[in-house]
This record gives sequence, C-alpha cells and structure tokens, in this order.
Amino acid sequence: MIITSNLSKKYGSNTVLNIDSLEIPKGQSFGLVGNNGAGKTTYFSLLLDLIQPTTGSIKSNDIQVNKSEAWKPFTAAFIDESFLIGYLTAEEYFYFIGELREQNKADVDKLVSQFKDFFHGEILGQKKFLRDLSKGNQKKVGIVAALIGNPAVIILDEPFANLDPTTQIRLKSIIKDLAEKQGVTVLISSHDLMHVTDVCDRIVVLEKGEIVKDLKTSAATLKELEAHFSN
Repeated sequence: MIITSNLSKKYGSNTVLNIDSLEIPKGQSFGLVGNNGAGKTTYFSLLLDLIQPTTGSIKSNDIQVNKSEAWKPFTAAFIDESFLIGYLTAEEYFYFIGELREQNKADVDKLVSQFKDFFHGEILGQKKFLRDLSKGNQKKVGIVAALIGNPAVIILDEPFANLDPTTQIRLKSIIKDLAEKQGVTVLISSHDLMHVTDVCDRIVVLEKGEIVKDLKTSAATLKELEAHFSN
C-alpha cells in the first residue's frame, strides 16, 4: 500500500530523515515512535506532500505522492490544529470536509453521530468556533473529520496527546476498529509507548531520522521499547 524508497530529507547539511526502504501493507495499523526530532512528523509530512524529499520517494497505492494528487481522494490525516479552520464551528467544519469528500450533509451527520461518546457532549451543538475549543476537543474534531468519506489511509500524528484517559480509551477502540474490521491502513505516531503498543500491529522506531527497530507487536513489545528508550 505505502512503499518508501531511498527517502531522505535534508535542511542544509543536516539530514533529518534517511529511510532506505519501508513498506506498509494495506490494512495494517502502523506505529511510528521516537524521541523529539527523530523524524516522525517529517515522514508524515513527506507522505502528505507537505514538504519535498531531498532524495527518494513515497508511493501510496502505486502513486508517487509528490508527483501526482491521485492519492488524495483515499487519504486523510490530522497532524495538528493547522488542519482546522478556526472560524468555523465543528459542524460547519465537518460539512466542509464532507464537501471535499463528496459527502452530503446526511452522510456526514450519519458518521458524526457514531462518535457522540467520543465527543463527550463537548463538541456538537455548542455553537463554539474551533479556535475557542480546548486543545483536546480540537483534536477530537480533527480525528473524526479525518474519518469522513471512508478513506483507505488515515494518518494521525500524536493522536493521544491532550486527551483525557476516557477519550484515549475510546480512541484506541476507534483505531482498532478501523484497521481490524474496516481494513483501513492507519499510521500513527506517538510518544506514549503503551498506547501505540495497544493499537498497532507493527511499530517502527526512528532515531535521528533512521529506522533502528521494526517490530511486529507482541506481548514483549512494550518492555522491548521501554528498554530501548531507557538506554
């Protein structure tokens, strides 16, 4: 589904990402972990054609993302609050994304209604602009908006940050359902090793822009990751 080849990103003489080869199959829940500056957000930014690679390429469903826009209809993401439109309410933003995804209001309402527990009564019907919501509630809106239109690939950068424990648990259930029941390819980055181990079939560790571990998740994975980051 997603094939990375000879990919690098440099700023001047500083190499921030260097991945020779990485393949992520369709329907895999894929976790990317690493300390600050490891290259996680850089990789996602390259995958979404937000920045240009210095060398190499990423192909999504055989489409090179920096050469064609044909990957966009089946790809969705929430990286940070810059993806939102601050002067819209949550409902207005959902309908806006729905239009981009060729979904009518009824389609959007049907999907959004499935996430009332996730919103915890703090999003819908509040008549608040997105800019006035808390960081956690902004994240909830961005994550659900990324699900509109049934994308085949969903990319979430630090999805558990700023969420309360109840919402984190609900989000884990949502991510598992997407990958295991709906066959969606879900890519997440996280500093929370426990959460990413709970929801991901596979975890790749980045260090100074390079892959240092590529693990199939098992009962021993969390301890292995904790040992790695303790050294």
